[in-house]
This record gives sequence, C-alpha cells and structure tokens, in this order.
Amino acid sequence: MSSGGTGYSSYSEAGVDTEAATNALGGLLSSIKSTFALREGIGRPLLPIGYFANVLDLGGGQGLAISTDGVGTKALVAQLMGKYDTIGIDCVAMNVNDVICVGAEPIAMTDYLAVEVADPALFRELGKGLLEGAVQSRISIPGGELAQIAEMIKGVPSGRGFDLAGTCVGLVPAGRILTGQNLEDGDVLIGLASSGIHSNGLTLARRVLLDQAGYKLSDHVPELGRTLGEELLEPTIIYVRFAVALLKAGLSLKALVHVTGDGLLNLARVAAAVGFEIEDPLDVPPIFELIRSAGNVPDEEMFRVFNMGTGLVAIAGADDVGAIERLAREHGHTSKVIGHVRSDPQKAVRVLPRGLVGRGPTFVKS
Repeated sequence: MSSGGTGYSSYSEAGVDTEAATNALGGLLSSIKSTFALREGIGRPLLPIGYFANVLDLGGGQGLAISTDGVGTKALVAQLMGKYDTIGIDCVAMNVNDVICVGAEPIAMTDYLAVEVADPALFRELGKGLLEGAVQSRISIPGGELAQIAEMIKGVPSGRGFDLAGTCVGLVPAGRILTGQNLEDGDVLIGLASSGIHSNGLTLARRVLLDQAGYKLSDHVPELGRTLGEELLEPTIIYVRFAVALLKAGLSLKALVHVTGDGLLNLARVAAAVGFEIEDPLDVPPIFELIRSAGNVPDEEMFRVFNMGTGLVAIAGADDVGAIERLAREHGHTSKVIGHVRSDPQKAVRVLPRGLVGRGPTFVKS
C-alpha cells in the first residue's frame, strides 16, 4: 500500500483531541456535579464522576449502577461496509462492560438511535446486533429513542448515516461497590484478551489505514486473515457473564477495569493511590501492528489510544489468581497474569517490555 498525503501519527492529528476535550469538560462538569446535592436518600449518587459507572442509592442497602456510551466512528465503518448487524453488539458491550466495573450485574439498557433516514432495512440489521448483545449480557432493552435528524447526521454513503448510543443500569449492594479502593502492593493483574480494536480509536485507525496507507475496507490483508473491514467491525467482547460469575464466587476480587479509550491508563481510574507494572502483556493483535507500521505511530500513542490486546483487567489477591483464570476459561476468554499493583502515590502505569510510563493522560518513554 502507498503512504502519501497527510500523515496521522497521533489521535489529535486524526481529529480527536482528548486533551482539549478534557479541558472543555471543566465548565460542563461544574454544573453537573452541582446536581448531586439535589438528591438526598433515594437517588443520591454514591461515587464521584469519573469512574466507569456511577451508583445511585436505592435505599435498603441496594445501589443502581448507571453508565452511558456509544459506538463512536465505528458507525462510519459499518456504513462504508454496508454491514449493520453487529454494531449493536458494540453498543451493548461498551455500556455493560462499564457497569460491571463497579461490581454490578447489568439488568437493562435503553438505546438512542439518531438517523439520517428512517430505513426499515437499516433498523432491522441494527436490531439484530442489539438483540445479540442483550442475549450475551442477559439484559433487557425495555425502550429507547429514535431521532430523525438529516440536517445533522450525514451518512457515507448519503442516506445511511446513524449514531447509536445506550444507557445501561445494573444492581449492586451499596456496601459492595468496587472502585479499586482496597488495592495494595502485590495484588495481581489478570488481563482478559480483547477481540481487536473493539470500539475505540477508530478515527485514528481509519485515517491511517484508509486515508494515509491507501487500504480499502474490501482489501484482504494477509496479516489479518480477512478483509480490513471485517477486522475493524469485529464486535467488542462482552465480559458480563464472566464478571457476574466472578462477583458471585466469593474471591478476593478488588477491581475490574474496562480497557477502552486511553488504553491501560484506565487502570489509574481506581480509587486507591497505587501504580501498576505490566510485566507480561497479552499478545498484541495484528491490527495494531498494521496501524503502527502504516502510520509510523509511536508506542506511546498506540498504548494511549488502543487496548493493545487487553479488553478487561481483573485485579485480585495472589491466592485467587488460579480460580479467576479458570472462570475466564470457562466463559471462553483468553487470560493470563499481566502484572502487579505497586505502591505509588503518583499512580503510574508502567508497560515494562515497551519502556513506557503512563502518568495522567499519556504515556512517555522511560
């Protein structure tokens, strides 16, 4: 493939400025946080903003976990491919995988679908994915919202534009909310493999592979063993059944971390003032090496934007590692010990084989 035109070696060059987004959120969050005081007792938020999901007090020792997410520009890949039957799985996955991180069992999700044109065939295919995601998660989808906004949603090709997002709720005992608050030096990180790119970083992937390197989604890529489009549309893995079994197993589970945008830096979301040493990462799927080489994207950026092969991390005491790995196998997941928790008030994430140190929003070479 040729490499010409504008280079895209970072997320910001591709059009997604995460630092600017973080800075811009300040004004919004100041208002949002002030709403916490509007509820006392039932409905009171039990966590600060910023973890994977929040939990609302339902009274009687019960909490309602809640989180919202969408599929991002993976929707554009679906449009370009003319294939819409799996993108609903991604929508469910991005929501339920966040809800399990607070120790909750997801029970329901509502969806928001914005479209350029209300097309019955498109809706039918999107519905197939939502159903499959619900089956895998054992949740219901009791309602949703449809918006026809052709002035705002422009498809590729014209008429096929859509955006899909959801809001998921789950149940968790208020006294058993997980935020990694009890993590300590020596706790073990068990990584569960991703299926590839999942639903984050698609803007950088598309800019590098399609615009810069000149690939077509219909191209069969030997390194991938299938077409590029099929690889990019591979659904996000849903970890719910494993997580629910793990939560019920009575093991020393201390945190569940969904590895999405920001990659392994998501580990630093935990409440405890600890750091993380990744000593033996899971294998990196070929799609990430393709992006790295085609765009000359540095490791620091690759690990900041993508999951790099790890979709979920379970953190527990060393004595329970074998039992957690067995549960993962029983639920069809590839897993292994990838590292350890270390005492570190700066909450650094170190990927030792790559010489990377992550503090705050980015990785740097050590």
